[in-house]
Amino acid sequence: MPDETQTLSPAATAVRTAADSSASRTGKVPVPVLRLVLVALVLAALNLRPAITSLGALLEEVQSGLRMSGGVAGVLTSVPALCFAVFGLAAPRLARRFGPAAVVCAGLAAVAAGLAIRPFAGGTAGFLAASALALMGIAVSNVLMPVIVKRWFPDRLGSVTGLYSMALSLGTAVAAAATVPMTQALGGSWRAGLAVWAALAAIAVLPWIPLARDRGTARPAPTATGPRDAPAGSTSAPAGSAPAPAGSAARSARTSAPRIARSRTAWALACFFGLQATGAYITMGWMPQIFRDAGVPAGTAGLLLAVTMVMGVPLAFVIPRLAARLRTQGPIVLALGLCGLTGYAGLFLAPAAGAWAWTLLLGVSNCAFPLALTMIGMRSRTGAGVVRLSAFAQSTGYLISIPGPLLVGVLYQHSGGWDLPLALMAGLMLPQMAAGVLAGRDRAIEDEAGMRH
Repeated sequence: MPDETQTLSPAATAVRTAADSSASRTGKVPVPVLRLVLVALVLAALNLRPAITSLGALLEEVQSGLRMSGGVAGVLTSVPALCFAVFGLAAPRLARRFGPAAVVCAGLAAVAAGLAIRPFAGGTAGFLAASALALMGIAVSNVLMPVIVKRWFPDRLGSVTGLYSMALSLGTAVAAAATVPMTQALGGSWRAGLAVWAALAAIAVLPWIPLARDRGTARPAPTATGPRDAPAGSTSAPAGSAPAPAGSAARSARTSAPRIARSRTAWALACFFGLQATGAYITMGWMPQIFRDAGVPAGTAGLLLAVTMVMGVPLAFVIPRLAARLRTQGPIVLALGLCGLTGYAGLFLAPAAGAWAWTLLLGVSNCAFPLALTMIGMRSRTGAGVVRLSAFAQSTGYLISIPGPLLVGVLYQHSGGWDLPLALMAGLMLPQMAAGVLAGRDRAIEDEAGMRH
């Protein structure tokens, strides 16, 4: 049987050889390899939302250019959550067969291809199909990002998740803010304005290529510096311990696959993820209209939304680091929820007078997303468990999030105002807080009924 390294590229061989030899001799992963993983994570995160927010910025132009009906345009805005839910379920099986890094690499390639094809697809059906291709790549990458973090940085969950979440928020905000100016600079063509984001996605594929041969679902060895960010009760392996064989991880994942639905923690985390996603999509889709109906100028309303999104950049780095240092994350869940309730109350009572205050409060509240990602990494002891938990929580959560923005639109249309929609938004915050407190308890899904190995 030929040596496996003979089939690898020089870069992949270097990464594999360095990691394996160093782990076997010293139990440490070489710093250049960890740096490569960090660069890959950041570039991937930057590309997990521009496909959505760039389209939102040019939706009117796209609808006109493709002669798209209002109903189809409405469906298009609901497609991301549906794709995230459906395609995210395939991520664990793909990761077991090909390895998480290879699947992320392929997913980013799909994002680049979809973004390059869709502006020139020639019709509504082609545009939707190319969008689905990009969203499929985003979906599997969404699920596997916490797995990559758990594998390579089990003792840095807070810091690395924060860095990744900050990059994701930055990519979201930049795409929303820069797409229209870039379109104007490129001659006013919405096709060019959307296609330009394919170049960034293509760049993000490059650092994943040498990592794609890594097949494990549990990190080969801890870093040398010790568990600075490890949560209380962390069970990461001691330095110098051997990695779990890939086959063992796969068997573990297959064993627990049908049982994760029996875990109360998994369900609580899925509900928390879904309800925070509901709030985020409602905010992104409807907050400018709330302000405009209150008499705020359109330009200012757009700026207020941008501020809400930008708030996630620094807080997405701080909150996961804080969460990883706490035994339970319930206090953070409650603090974020209270900010959301106060923001919705302000929008109900004085939307224009306190617009900036409500914007800041809702920006803080929407940072439940990086907290949910951090808890996914903390609620399982193994890489295989994180794969299953991430897929279950995100897929189920995105399914939960689909009706929310649509229901807000229906209530707004039939009531003629924002009283009922805002009451719904505030009402949904209460079960989000309850589910988050349950998900934030110091437990691992492997310890729940029917999941002991």
